[in-house]
Amino acid sequence: MAEVREDLEEFTAALFEAFTRNDQRRWGRVYVRGLLMDGGRKSVEPMAARLGEDGNRQALAHFVTTSPWDPAHVRARLAWRMHAELKPTALIIDDTGFLKDGDASACVSRQYTGTAGKVTNCQVGVSLHLATDHASTAVDWRLFLPKSWDPASDKAEPAKVARRERCQIPAYLGHVEKWQLALDMVDETRSWGVHVPLAVADAGYGDAAAFRLGLNERGLNYVVGISTTLTAQPGPASPFTPPYSGTGRPPVARYRDPAKSVKALVMEAGRKAARPVSWREGSRPGNSRSGFKRMYSRFVALRIRPAGREIRDATEGVELPECWLLAEWPAKEPEPVRFWLSDLPADTPLTTLVRLAKLRWRIEHDYREMKQALGLAHFEGRTFTGWHHHVTLVALAHAFCTLRRLARAPKKRQRPEPLPGRPRATEHPRHLGRHMPHLPPRHTHTNTDLTKPY
Repeated sequence: MAEVREDLEEFTAALFEAFTRNDQRRWGRVYVRGLLMDGGRKSVEPMAARLGEDGNRQALAHFVTTSPWDPAHVRARLAWRMHAELKPTALIIDDTGFLKDGDASACVSRQYTGTAGKVTNCQVGVSLHLATDHASTAVDWRLFLPKSWDPASDKAEPAKVARRERCQIPAYLGHVEKWQLALDMVDETRSWGVHVPLAVADAGYGDAAAFRLGLNERGLNYVVGISTTLTAQPGPASPFTPPYSGTGRPPVARYRDPAKSVKALVMEAGRKAARPVSWREGSRPGNSRSGFKRMYSRFVALRIRPAGREIRDATEGVELPECWLLAEWPAKEPEPVRFWLSDLPADTPLTTLVRLAKLRWRIEHDYREMKQALGLAHFEGRTFTGWHHHVTLVALAHAFCTLRRLARAPKKRQRPEPLPGRPRATEHPRHLGRHMPHLPPRHTHTNTDLTKPY
């Protein structure tokens, strides 16, 4: 820690410039330093014990739990810095679970989380990350509020509703679906002047037609995972109008055949349609120039027209919009194992589709680093405000590690091919002074060194 102390002070000073009080700036720097120090648990008490003369447990607890600072201001500055450093090609959106034993923490409920792979007692946080092929970082967060915590919901639980005030949950805040929280974060980052042309997400978001349509409305292309049951028409299909018999209501244009599942469309194309693609280097030793084995599989790419009421209602005319269906079909598997949908142009190369679909691994890498080494899930406070403060400070610590790692990595990197899609106007982030207006709310590997190249 001593060798990076000066760099860390400079990094945090710029991000905490929006704080109006010196004590907030001081304890913000100390808290981030505590997250970066070696040690197991990164909650307030063990961090205070490791921080020596700066280990004021009461001051650290007050700063992270109740001090009146808006995390959106810090996140905006973090987004500007990392956007300039990474030059991201995609926004990655996902959620992660924070497992809990009790029921006193804000928004905790029995719900599904991929962290445990089952329904369990937990909080769920939705995050947005800036990403390239070689680096990524979280810049925005939302704590998901289940229906059981929403007094306006028919599934509200009186005991949880009664705890809202004690957990500092704003009165206006109700249940919002995760995909809508994701769109809110896209809107917020764009309001900061951070524009990235593509969104990547898994099937938890990609299956929601409203999410995909929301990205379209915002001018973003997408590559999103989907489940096998999503239905579509083949790309060459076109609607026809049956002849009018002269009696009754005139027929309307429609497709000749019912929509099929995406899995059925790929199975009809057959294994012969699969093409081998290598998309990045893995972590296992191999014979490539870098000494690591390259990730490799076989993929089928088809042009299709997704069906469903929401898509039809949002489409002008009868013809459904065309997009890409990408399916991974390994040579030893009897059927495809993963599916993605993308609205990238029809001339997008298969290698680009695969590279962007597989880019989602970066967010799993970020979650693992933030949880195992930086204490993302170690916050022991019970307030909504405290949770947002803590995850924001962990994101700062992770971004600092990312910058250190990039500084140690080889200087010359091969940039990926330009992303096809809609043209984007160049916009520069606004400079905010120290007194910022309030941003409106939107509807153990203990010795892991994250500064080392991987």
